[in-house]
Amino acid sequence: MRGAHIPASGLRRSAARSVLSLVAIASALLVLVFPSRAFAEPNKVVLWHAYRGAEQEALDLILADFRAAHPAATVEVLALPFDAYASKLEAAIPHGHGPDVFLDAHERLGDYRDKGLVAPLEPALVSAEAYDEVARAAVTLDGKPYAIPLSLKCLALYVRAPTWLDGTSPTSPTSLDALFGTNSGKTVLGYEAGNAYMHAPLLHAVGGQILDASGRYAFADGPAVQSLEWLLRALDRGSVPEEASGALVTQLFSSGSAAGGVDAAISGPWLAADLPKGLAYRVVPIPPVHEGGGKSRPFLTVEGAMLAPAPRDVGLAHALLDALVSREAAIVRAKVGRQVVATRAAWDDASLAADPFLAGFAAAARDAIPMPTSPAMRAAWEPTTRAIQKVLRHDLSPADAIAEAAHRYADVTRPLPGTRDPRILLVILGALALYVAFRAVVAVRDPAFRTAVRRSAPAYAYVTHAVVIVALLVIVPLVLGATTSLYAGRTGEMRYVGFGNYREILTARGGELLASGSFYAVLLVTILWTACNLALHLFLGVTLALLLSRPTLKLKGLYRVLLIVPWAVPSYVSALAWKGMFHRQLGAINAILGVFHVEKISWFSSFATAFTANVATNVWLGFPFMMVVTLGALAAIPKEVLEAAEVDGATPWQRFWRVTMPLLKPTLAPAVVLGAVWTFNMFNVVFLVSGGEPDGRTEILVSEAYRWAFTRQAQYGYASAYAVLIFVLLVTTTRLLRRRSEA
Repeated sequence: MRGAHIPASGLRRSAARSVLSLVAIASALLVLVFPSRAFAEPNKVVLWHAYRGAEQEALDLILADFRAAHPAATVEVLALPFDAYASKLEAAIPHGHGPDVFLDAHERLGDYRDKGLVAPLEPALVSAEAYDEVARAAVTLDGKPYAIPLSLKCLALYVRAPTWLDGTSPTSPTSLDALFGTNSGKTVLGYEAGNAYMHAPLLHAVGGQILDASGRYAFADGPAVQSLEWLLRALDRGSVPEEASGALVTQLFSSGSAAGGVDAAISGPWLAADLPKGLAYRVVPIPPVHEGGGKSRPFLTVEGAMLAPAPRDVGLAHALLDALVSREAAIVRAKVGRQVVATRAAWDDASLAADPFLAGFAAAARDAIPMPTSPAMRAAWEPTTRAIQKVLRHDLSPADAIAEAAHRYADVTRPLPGTRDPRILLVILGALALYVAFRAVVAVRDPAFRTAVRRSAPAYAYVTHAVVIVALLVIVPLVLGATTSLYAGRTGEMRYVGFGNYREILTARGGELLASGSFYAVLLVTILWTACNLALHLFLGVTLALLLSRPTLKLKGLYRVLLIVPWAVPSYVSALAWKGMFHRQLGAINAILGVFHVEKISWFSSFATAFTANVATNVWLGFPFMMVVTLGALAAIPKEVLEAAEVDGATPWQRFWRVTMPLLKPTLAPAVVLGAVWTFNMFNVVFLVSGGEPDGRTEILVSEAYRWAFTRQAQYGYASAYAVLIFVLLVTTTRLLRRRSEA
């Protein structure tokens, strides 16, 4: 491209766009580098929360009163999804872009304190006279309160009214054994049996723990075996549903025993929001497992109002805290948001004390155990849940399952790679920088290069802003990710370990190379996953495109619209729908198989069936893309070529294989490469359909990287090393495929 062929006005417009883009990018970088609070308006406060529904409605009412009391203040409110809440705080607060006050669960306080995301409060703000004692203890670390308690949340027993399961009076069962004993062979309790959080009340009832007071993984102790044996008996006799999820528990309890559901369910306050309007039920504490046994004590979560380390306006932030936890606000949160508030004075209101829903959860909270604030608790959930699920699937005995869980926990919490001297890496990077500088000097000294640059200057003006944007959005994150992979530890405690993370991954963490969860085992599953999906996408896409391209086919437009629908629906919606269809008891797939007298299949109990469920879901999502690409390529094939082949006596198969297919290959080749990359990294389907079950054997590389980043003590360096290896594999594979297609 030469400057003489570019109009001057177009060059000026392009240069102006480039300058504006660079100014915008520079402004964004200034905001990122320099804390935004340096430019913040006075008399301003920012609040973050993860409330939805009635809880958010109650919060809005409280904030409306606060704005009315502070007309000169600016109050910004941001609602975030709970799953992304902690990571958003971690990314925003250190750079000054986060909230001044935020609402969150107390069990994250230990992590927040270690990362410097929360400031300690004056003890007078959390006095014993004002707040429930259990709630105060939960938000206190090393003698200092780090949050003001707002509400208490725990599990309890929902009981449908006015009659009990067998038609008797609606009194609470004296024990779970008594509940099951009166309804032998019938599902009577909606309960997510395979969830470690849901299992905790039963574990505590028999004297067990997940983590003890010293932070040791205690699920491997004797009481855990006893709790799992009891649960296995309850499942085998049909007292609790198989493969129960939160949605299934809601459905069973909503329908009731008269419609094949249940009249009792173990859940938290969140279940009430999903129940039909007008459904009569009561809430009572979970009864003991056995008659006269220990109390079933669920974990207690205390939601609190927390203060960021450097609020924009300290006085206004404290005023907002006072407004959120006042008696009047607590009554609003209780009546409108249906929260079990921690403010003692609010319970003087007669309507709260007489509310059976709030009173039931308040009674359950009195015996609940505050969730440990240790970051190690996050690492304990996954091995504990997997152990419970293996017992319920009869894969292992309770003793063997908890022994395996202890091994998994020890592996996840093992010491990180040792610190390395970064000077070697700096020397290598310095040598590379010198080499690049030397080559640049040599090129600049070349008169032909300088001439080419001058001639191409107008073209550079057109693309400069695009290059900068791509560098910021693509190159910089890749470089930062690769740099993070050289470090280990939690945020704020990262230390340079060189290639220690890569060594751990590539040596299978010292275990067998093809052991469950090792890099090589997951890589083989990922390759199989990609190959199966890509082959089926290509076969179905090409076949359907050939059928839709037939001149004699009627209603082509309707068929095309219907076949593109799977591609148009968001993948997570389709994935959740397919997961429901594969449910053993209530899924549509088993219902269809039952028509043909095929025994119900537990789809997620073995690798073959779980992998099949994942592939079926992803094929449904992916074949429309190949179909659309093939339809476009078929439309570009000259009819004369096919007619000439037919005149020459070629059969339909010969015309397809020797004429149509060779003409399709140039179009399909890049589509196949793109489909391979998408499928290789198809996180949604694996995470939402099988969840890696059974025992993590259907995980692919990208979902395994997610586990290390967000469920195994936030080992971001280790997860980044996984990401770099995925990038290297994809770059190498796509280049090989490209060369093959070009040849």
